[in-house]
Amino acid sequence: MTERTSNRIFDTVNVILLTIFVLICLAPFFHIVAISLSSTRAVVSGAVTLLPIDLDLKAYRSVLSDMSMVHSLGFTVFLTALTTVFCMIMTVAAAYPLTHTKLKGRKVFMFIIVVTMFFSGGIIPEYILVQNLHLLNTVWALVLPGLISPFYLIILISFFNGIPNSLVEAAEIDGATQFGTLFKIILPLSLPVIATLSLFYAVGRWNGFQDSLLYITKTELYPLQLKLYQLVQNSMISDVTRNEGPGVLHSTPESLKAASVVFATVPILLVYPWLQRYFVSGVMLGAVKG
Repeated sequence: MTERTSNRIFDTVNVILLTIFVLICLAPFFHIVAISLSSTRAVVSGAVTLLPIDLDLKAYRSVLSDMSMVHSLGFTVFLTALTTVFCMIMTVAAAYPLTHTKLKGRKVFMFIIVVTMFFSGGIIPEYILVQNLHLLNTVWALVLPGLISPFYLIILISFFNGIPNSLVEAAEIDGATQFGTLFKIILPLSLPVIATLSLFYAVGRWNGFQDSLLYITKTELYPLQLKLYQLVQNSMISDVTRNEGPGVLHSTPESLKAASVVFATVPILLVYPWLQRYFVSGVMLGAVKG
């Protein structure tokens, strides 16, 4: 067997295995979509698997007609964008100074950052802090507590350290200030990692609901995930308290829950293709010659 044939067999096996893995990962999402598009009788009977049965858009009409759900979607988009921008500004502002070996106390700062990855004050002290800062029932209660992720900060520091010093030294010789070096040299070369961390921050904020469950009681400040949480909780309560007689076919909330999940998932999925072009390795290839 030649080397070329061996490589083709290896690539074919990899493609088959990855295809199977992707299909396994996508199967739950296809199942949710199928439930959201199926009739009530098909959902109740448990006949829905990966394809919809008796196509029915009633669940989506119910979701779109609920103005509180639409408002939560708009607020969540705004909250996600605001959080991502502030988190990246603060992460870059913290990472860039920590790449300078001449910074006094650099090791102490890094130690403190690493410690926060393993230990935290807990939910109750954090709630008391937010309360004392008068942030309850405000947007900032959902933004400020998670402003910097230590793990993402370390990733950004590692990327900044990988940028050749010759580029920074050349900028300093040309008279560039620290801000000039950051905005003209460091950040343009760091677009892939900035895009990736921005996506991580955005997904984390989009999927988060525990902080809003603790800090928010105003309905106009409910993120979309909190609305989904309440929908699931209400359906569970209704299932427990339901008292119909035997043989009575009641309307199931499963299709409505599935439609709400799809409604909350599709917007963040649309962000991935837009950022895909930044996920490229070797962006600095050829930046330094000689």
